[in-house]
Amino acid sequence: MAFRTSDSDDLSDMAEINVTPLVDVMLVLLIIFMVTAPMLHQGVAVALPKTATTNLPSSIEDPIILSITREGLYYINETPVARGLLKERLGAFLRTRKDRTVFLKADRALSYGTVVETLDVLNRMGIENLGMITETPTNRKTNR
Repeated sequence: MAFRTSDSDDLSDMAEINVTPLVDVMLVLLIIFMVTAPMLHQGVAVALPKTATTNLPSSIEDPIILSITREGLYYINETPVARGLLKERLGAFLRTRKDRTVFLKADRALSYGTVVETLDVLNRMGIENLGMITETPTNRKTNR
């Protein structure tokens, strides 16, 4: 900020704002948000089955992910749901959406029956678009 010692009425030199500290603070905040934002969408920890297929591109911006943990606990987008209330809670999620796609993320240690029962519930709800979330193996062996 500049101070004038003369008796002029021109105050234009005194009205300058130094924006350098503001820009510095904004850049630091931008870096903090860029680092922490990917950590917010980790979801429920599930040991996924490994497959050799590649992932399909997802056109859904905010997908509905139904997770089943090793203990048989159900989660809809990280929100715990009791097994008996799964149909009701998932129906509430789907009512507000145009796209009725659900992604199933089931632990590989689950019994086959638990996964099939869940698929049956989803089928009875009228969900026709179902994606299965898997993990690609890190060591791929090629047969030659």
